[in-house]
Amino acid sequence: MTSYKEGLNHITTFIFDVDGVLTNGDIALYKGEIVRTINSRDGYAIQYAVKMGFDIFIITGGNSEEVKTRLLDVGAKEVILNARNKVNEYQKLKNSYNFTDEQVVYMGDDIPDYQVMKLVGVASCPQDSAVEIKSISHYQSPFFGGRHCVRDIIEQTLRVQGKWFTEKAFDW
Repeated sequence: MTSYKEGLNHITTFIFDVDGVLTNGDIALYKGEIVRTINSRDGYAIQYAVKMGFDIFIITGGNSEEVKTRLLDVGAKEVILNARNKVNEYQKLKNSYNFTDEQVVYMGDDIPDYQVMKLVGVASCPQDSAVEIKSISHYQSPFFGGRHCVRDIIEQTLRVQGKWFTEKAFDW
C-alpha cells in the first residue's frame, strides 16, 4: 500500500479497542465500580458510519457491560468483552460476517492489539499509543485515545469514499 488513504478506499469495517482508544485509558473507581468516559463525537461518528453502511465491531480485554450496552446503542454490531486473544476473536468475526483483511480498519493502542493490527488493511492508532503499536500503524491519529481519534479515522475513511457530510448527515 503506497499510502494509508489508498487503503481507505476498500474499507467496509471498523474494529476498535476500548481502553486507550474509545476512552483515554484512565480508569476511575467510584464506590468500587470502574468508571470510563466515551467521547460523544466518537459516538456520533460511529452512528454515522453505521448509517452509511459500515460495520463496527469492538474487541476489548475489558469486561464492562455498561460500555458494551453504550456501544451497541450507538450501532456496533458486536462488542466482544474479555478478549484474551484478539486474533482469535478477529478471525471469528471475519468468518461470521464475511469480510476480508483489506476491508478492515483496526484501531488499537497497546501490545494486546499488535498481532491483529498486523493482519488488517489499515492499522491505526491514537497519538498516545505504545511505541510498538506506532511502529506498525499505517496511520497515527493526531488525537489521543478518548479524544476524537475514532472520529478522526472514521471521518477520513468516509471522506475518501465520498460518504462524509452527505444529506444523510442531517437526517436523524
